[in-house]
Amino acid sequence: MNTSTHEIPFPDATVITVNGVDLEVFEAGQENAGNPIVLCHGWPDLAYTWRFQIPALVAAGYHVIAPNQRGFGNSTRPEEIVDYDIEHLTGDLAALLDHFGYERATFIGHDWGAFVVWSFTLLYPHRVDRVVALSLPYLARGEMPWLDFMEAVLGSDYYFVHFNKQPGVADAVFDAEPARFINNLYRRDEPLMPPKPGMALIEIARDTAPLGEPLLSENELAVYESAFKHSGFTGGINWYRNLNRNWHLLADADPIIHQPALMIYGLRDAIARSEQLSAFVPNVEELSFDSGHWVQQERRSETTNAILEWLGRNPAS
Repeated sequence: MNTSTHEIPFPDATVITVNGVDLEVFEAGQENAGNPIVLCHGWPDLAYTWRFQIPALVAAGYHVIAPNQRGFGNSTRPEEIVDYDIEHLTGDLAALLDHFGYERATFIGHDWGAFVVWSFTLLYPHRVDRVVALSLPYLARGEMPWLDFMEAVLGSDYYFVHFNKQPGVADAVFDAEPARFINNLYRRDEPLMPPKPGMALIEIARDTAPLGEPLLSENELAVYESAFKHSGFTGGINWYRNLNRNWHLLADADPIIHQPALMIYGLRDAIARSEQLSAFVPNVEELSFDSGHWVQQERRSETTNAILEWLGRNPAS
């Protein structure tokens, strides 16, 4: 365990070559081999987001596998945008299971990581025992490709659309001051405010007086700053640039998640609760905490305890 830059012990990194890329993987609980759980971070985030959950999962008997997914940290950052589509992202997870010799695992995902986990469950249903999703509920595949729908409903300044319509613009703003962007974005106790005009994430990156309180300590922020100074933000943003492509790639998948699932929301999160989740995820339980978007960090104990309690009641098959 490396404690030099972390406030709590965090596993050392191992670089593993899978699916044509190198993934920086943080592994813990090797003594629990045979009981795997894979943790998938979102954007702009890292496997480090799970630092509060990993020790508890290991203590509960799990072999924890937490990758920095492609585009993040010291993992490979392909040049081509299509190399970040859902076939590649889920293919990385399948190859990661193969590397460790596992046919199936439990998957936990936050934000974009939740989208990848939901999609992995659609594309590789035989490889998933249980699903835990944080912040991002299952995204139903409607009649219109997702980005087209977002642009029609939310406009061209909506950040998903902006990333696609104005490639490189937001990337450059975030890359200029990674620590400021992350510190402004990772907040607690933010008042609920109506959305401002313009591209919200660029406004956040430039804000000189962000609302709420910082979620990250100086040491924690330093971990994020170092990682994103190295990687930049473009690789992760390329996940957004494949959303319409993903809509097409998922066309033939059974849209129903049959596995037991736990969905955890933050009541202060800008991402809305799904009112139709049980129609697509019939075996789901839903919980909400008084939290913003980064629920596994902001409400660390409540989130960890809820996950462990639910896993205990829903044993792997």
